[in-house]
Amino acid sequence: MDDDGRIHLGAPVPAPAPSLSAAEPVPESASPPLTRDAVDEVIRTAVGAAGLDPAQGRATVAAGADSKRTGWTAVREKSAVQSERDAVCADLERQGWTLNPDPRGDRPDASRSYKRGGWYLLVSTRGASQAPSTASALTDTQTHLTLTGLQLNLSDIPLPEITVRIG
Repeated sequence: MDDDGRIHLGAPVPAPAPSLSAAEPVPESASPPLTRDAVDEVIRTAVGAAGLDPAQGRATVAAGADSKRTGWTAVREKSAVQSERDAVCADLERQGWTLNPDPRGDRPDASRSYKRGGWYLLVSTRGASQAPSTASALTDTQTHLTLTGLQLNLSDIPLPEITVRIG
């Protein structure tokens, strides 16, 4: 909101000279940008830390197909998948990934999202009704454990300028 009572969304409004007493904005992450190969290695490490063999799952995006997306999925037993997911998440945090809080609260079965170096990782489980069409059929005791990585730079998304005048 500026001094005239206007709220600006989208395109930046020319700002006055910063005040010496104003706090500097904190960048989203101090982590250097990561490459897809680095994120693939993070996923392999986290999966291994959960006691799983990364080779027994499959990549969700072919190597070299997309430098801004990656992932891994495996069929797991429902009875063990929550503890495996928790172990993957604990290792991501050990590797320096920051948990994005879930606005709906921390539910034991909820997916978890992490960010670091311009990448977001979603750790989730999903049953047969939500599984990709290329996935093998699941039994009633099975589900998928999936890690999905996306490189996002929100500053690359152009937003229109919207001005709202209050008062």
